[in-house]
Amino acid sequence: MTIGQASIPPILEAQDLHTYYGASHILHGVDLAVARGESLALMGRNGMGKTTTLRSIYGLTAPRRGLVRIDGIDMTGARPHLVAKAGLAVVPEGRGIFPNLDVRENLIMAARPGPDGREDWTFDRVIETFPRLGERLHNMGNQLSGGEQQMLSIGRALMTNPALLILDEATEGLAPLIRDEIWSVVRTIKETGIATIIVDKDVNKLLGVCDRCMILEKGLVVYTGTAADLHANPDVHMKYLGV
Repeated sequence: MTIGQASIPPILEAQDLHTYYGASHILHGVDLAVARGESLALMGRNGMGKTTTLRSIYGLTAPRRGLVRIDGIDMTGARPHLVAKAGLAVVPEGRGIFPNLDVRENLIMAARPGPDGREDWTFDRVIETFPRLGERLHNMGNQLSGGEQQMLSIGRALMTNPALLILDEATEGLAPLIRDEIWSVVRTIKETGIATIIVDKDVNKLLGVCDRCMILEKGLVVYTGTAADLHANPDVHMKYLGV
């Protein structure tokens, strides 16, 4: 890393996150960092704190202790719309599209330049990436299949031109062909320089796409390393992922 690069902060940095739901202590000092353009797989069995980590970052469940920085700026506990304005976009588990808006309206309502003024992801580019959406521009959100809804959710997030895209179980419950299409788009997103945090149950796909992996166990970080290192360590798979 050169001296000039050393001064560039991670797009996202979380330190010592402790997050609770009521009296339940869910995250126990989680540290996380994502560099510009980097792809991080956030892994672990169900109920280990992955979604809570994302919620803590995105301002949906503020941590009681710890720091969240975006581009070096303290955004701990900031409201979600301010986190989005700072350059983070999320494709939530459950998709979260607007059922009473059509495909075009779902996309256009999210359109804006990124925090640095970039407008790489336009309406036309999203439709080119997801031709199926182009065939259903006037269909309401609740008239789409599950796969089409997921494409719409990803396309809507891209319309904000984020610096970091969070994908929480983006292939959950989809047919195999649609899952393959979603993974292809994830690779395209990575190639355009957008950083990603990806939660998914398909460990092999994660290892094939992501640069680094982080595993949570009961709200604790129990493993961090490159995708190649995790791939070469089947004992970690068995212990923490059950694959």
